[in-house]
Amino acid sequence: MSRASTSLTPPTTRAVLARLKRANATFAGDYPGDPGTRQPVHTVYGGAHLFHADTAARLGERAIRALKEYAPDAGVFSRALGLSALADTIYERVLAKLEREPVEDYRIDFEDGYGHRADEEEDDEAQRSAEEMAKGMAGSSLPPFVGIRIKPLSGELHARALRTLDVFVTTLARVTRGKLPANFVVTLPKVAIPEQVEAASRICGLLERKLRLRAALGLELMIETPQALFGRKGQHALRELVAAAHGRCRAVHFGAYDYTAGLDVTAAHQALTHPACDFARHVLQASLAGTGIALADSPTVVMPVPPHRTPATGVDLSTTQIRENRLAVHRAWKVHFDNIQHSLRHAFYQGWDLHPAQLPSRYAAVYSFFLEGLEAGARRMRGFVERSAQASLVGDLFDDAATGQGLLNFFLRGLACGALTPDEASRSGLSVEEIRSRSFLWILQARRGA
Repeated sequence: MSRASTSLTPPTTRAVLARLKRANATFAGDYPGDPGTRQPVHTVYGGAHLFHADTAARLGERAIRALKEYAPDAGVFSRALGLSALADTIYERVLAKLEREPVEDYRIDFEDGYGHRADEEEDDEAQRSAEEMAKGMAGSSLPPFVGIRIKPLSGELHARALRTLDVFVTTLARVTRGKLPANFVVTLPKVAIPEQVEAASRICGLLERKLRLRAALGLELMIETPQALFGRKGQHALRELVAAAHGRCRAVHFGAYDYTAGLDVTAAHQALTHPACDFARHVLQASLAGTGIALADSPTVVMPVPPHRTPATGVDLSTTQIRENRLAVHRAWKVHFDNIQHSLRHAFYQGWDLHPAQLPSRYAAVYSFFLEGLEAGARRMRGFVERSAQASLVGDLFDDAATGQGLLNFFLRGLACGALTPDEASRSGLSVEEIRSRSFLWILQARRGA
């Protein structure tokens, strides 16, 4: 027994420690940390009128055609994007990804990608696309993550937006008998005030009860205005928006172009790399760090579309036209690649894609990021595991487990998207089984008990 003397007794400190315990429990509830679930590397948006049960497969086929036409080998692809010495590996893995799982997340879009149409037409499209989603569920042709984006819940469009949500979910539930696809979410664009999120959350609850849905409807918030970051009185607004979802918020997506327009940045300078966008990203990160809510970045609007098309007469393109087509696609790929790398360096691991020919540059950028960071990440993880395995437990938690979890997430993300192989991830000093446990604390506890 310790012979150290103290001045305080348990009765003296009981009230202080009880209050501290409650505060710590509240903090832990507010910041539960990474949920340990997979986050897609992108969300592909497509107009509702374009959606079919096999849309993901069709997008993959078009992406492969674009890759083979404009970058038939790793050398061409490398020169277009400025890839490293890993170009051959990246090219092979991008092609394999496009064949195996071309789309990780897809959003049926009733907003910008669909436009404003007659109410009856949007009703019909909401019903038809829901039936197609049900077909995709039955045929296992949907991406791992799916959802719909409704119109903004603004003064002019909120009734139309919520009706579309009702028609879509009601139709889907009728066909599937209350079952939703895995990882299904509803995206709310141009969120400005908590009441909009609150309304969507309440409508979701009503639909769940009325239709006896087997899973809860998740929400994603799109932050596209300065007012979504700083509210009516200049106060920080983002956490209030998230709280208004009543636990339904799964992710927050940043819309760079509407955001910069709201700051009066002229069109010529609206870009994902504008300093105003980096400021917004940092506010999003600082606001939501530790909450378990995923973050996603904006799309690149420069499309990899060739300027010359084969005429209806069947006349072949000239050599000059073929060269101009390739250069245009390569330029768009490079802009996309650089934007994604910028996002990844800022720890935004997900972004939007709008065109199937963007899929090759999406996966090239992501794979390059993970492969080039592999050796440094593996070296850090090995050293960290060796040090942490000797640490003592404080209650049930290692005091540095959060840092280790951050390192572990690098390998989890790389494995999930196909950037890293199991053998490469094992260079971390962890087995694949340990990595896929998704918990650094569990890994250390298991090793300490061994």
